[in-house]
Amino acid sequence: MIKYELAEKRENKLQQKGGIGNMDVHFEDLRSWKNPKARVKVMRGHFVTTHSHVNTYIDLSTMKSRCNNARETAKVMAEPYLATTEVDTVVCLDGMEVVGTFIADILSRPGTVSINTGKNISVVSPETDKAGQMIFRDNTRRMIEGQNILIVAGLITTGKTMMQAIESTLYYGGRVNGICAAFSLVSKVAGMDINAVFTQKDVPGYEKYSDGNCPMCAAGQKVDAFVNSYGHSAL
Repeated sequence: MIKYELAEKRENKLQQKGGIGNMDVHFEDLRSWKNPKARVKVMRGHFVTTHSHVNTYIDLSTMKSRCNNARETAKVMAEPYLATTEVDTVVCLDGMEVVGTFIADILSRPGTVSINTGKNISVVSPETDKAGQMIFRDNTRRMIEGQNILIVAGLITTGKTMMQAIESTLYYGGRVNGICAAFSLVSKVAGMDINAVFTQKDVPGYEKYSDGNCPMCAAGQKVDAFVNSYGHSAL
């Protein structure tokens, strides 16, 4: 009974504030023209990422956490790699393991016209050490060394994190054969095409700025939240 009362009080408090923290939360539903079941939520404001400031936050929680949406998203991501791209391991960034597992299943599924049919494709995620470097522990290195790698990301804005993932994969002896993402502002990283479910064309008005060149900061607009592919933390 106490739990329900506390939950109700917290919900009422959030409603009085108009959202989470001090933000007035207004999400727009955005569905992919390639597959309407692959969808994300969009919120406008002033947000800070690891490498930049942006005026739009893209929430991937539905895509990453709900089974049906993750499966449909994986279909869009996997399609360009079915016929001619060898994949032994799917490397997942930004908490995209559920989507990555569906991609591995689609690529290797018996009866599918795929170069990878019948493979036992691995799905792994790198670890970030204290120095900020992406590493693979000894127990997962065998899934990288000498393997054909498909990297799956949530959000790509500047491409710096993706470049780090590519460099880490190469360091451990893997071959990067493809890159896909839920959303990407850039079309290429390290000369490789990015297969993105959503691009800047799908989110009109989306802008990113460097830390020292943000017009929202210059205008005195307060930061609403720190954001990354895992979520947002309101200030």
